[in-house]
Amino acid sequence: MTIRILHLITSLDTGGAERMLEKLVTGMDHGRFRNVVVSLKDEGVIGPRLRQAGIAVHALGMRGGIALPGRMLALARLIANMQPDILQTWLYHADLAGTLAHAFSGSRSLLAWNLRCSDMNLADYAASTRLVLRADAVLSRRPAFIITNSEAGKRHHVALGYRPKRWIDIPNGFDMTVFRPQPDAAGALRRELGLPDTARLAGMLARLDPMKDHGTFIAMAEQLAGREPDLHFLLAGRGCTAANAMLAAARQRLGGRLHLLGERQDVPALLAGLDVFLLTSAYGEGFPNVLGEALATGTPCVATDVGDAAAILGDCGIVTKPRDPQALAAAVMQVLARSPEQRAEMQSLARRRAEENFSLPTIVARYEAVYAEAAAARGIR
Repeated sequence: MTIRILHLITSLDTGGAERMLEKLVTGMDHGRFRNVVVSLKDEGVIGPRLRQAGIAVHALGMRGGIALPGRMLALARLIANMQPDILQTWLYHADLAGTLAHAFSGSRSLLAWNLRCSDMNLADYAASTRLVLRADAVLSRRPAFIITNSEAGKRHHVALGYRPKRWIDIPNGFDMTVFRPQPDAAGALRRELGLPDTARLAGMLARLDPMKDHGTFIAMAEQLAGREPDLHFLLAGRGCTAANAMLAAARQRLGGRLHLLGERQDVPALLAGLDVFLLTSAYGEGFPNVLGEALATGTPCVATDVGDAAAILGDCGIVTKPRDPQALAAAVMQVLARSPEQRAEMQSLARRRAEENFSLPTIVARYEAVYAEAAAARGIR
């Protein structure tokens, strides 16, 4: 019998949770599982890709918050009409909306949540987000289980008062045929940027968001720019353009050595083209997708000690304190000082670590096993 799963997520933009959802539903056994994806907001970038892959997508078009009665009623009706075996929610707003709509719908679906972050600095976000998180903590006993992608996320939410019936730990997974070493990527990226082949590149791929702490990346770049004339810096991700005043001013101060690429779809090639990848997040990370992706491409990594970053990288990267540009600069120089032979060895070790721990088929199989077990417990086989 086919197990029907309705995945409810806040949006379908290109964030880490959204991309993991995409990889999961497109990678699952379509003979055993029928997945439907519902976005509280619009279809974003990922919705059309899901539909092209044969996954049904619904967008509720919420704008003014999840408490809008008409939209909540529409969600409850959708759940009642579909009668999924499992209602899997992703991210705080979807956890709350899904739990309330599930109750209103009268559905007998099994409810599950999926947590994707850790110690959010909620002062940087709207008051409504703080209210949603408090409500989620109160309601956290409602789902049959909560899936989390990081130990850091689980610890943080326990401290916030989350008390689920069961925690299930499943890390993020990556397609090793997509994220892989690409020997030609470095030259291609430098040609795109108008740089000589000898130029070195340190970069970060992350949306412009307070938790990613682009200010610390800029401060690190300004420390190194005067000492390393051939070192350039790259920022890619939603919002990383000259339209942002802070980034535009930083590019001017750095004399054009800061390259702002905005949101890109060629993430594997960008990662493979860097000499060193940085993640400068100050808080909030659970399992940063981009670290696993960078490992898979064999790119040396420097990351701040947030979420499970240290556990993900193991011996294949350098971890520093958050909000410490000097420590980041020293770590970048440590990576760049390696000989070609040392770099080749580290690339091989990073790739092997990704293959052994975060291969997408292995992670998808773990989700399938959880869903199959849950369905079997309800008499669905």
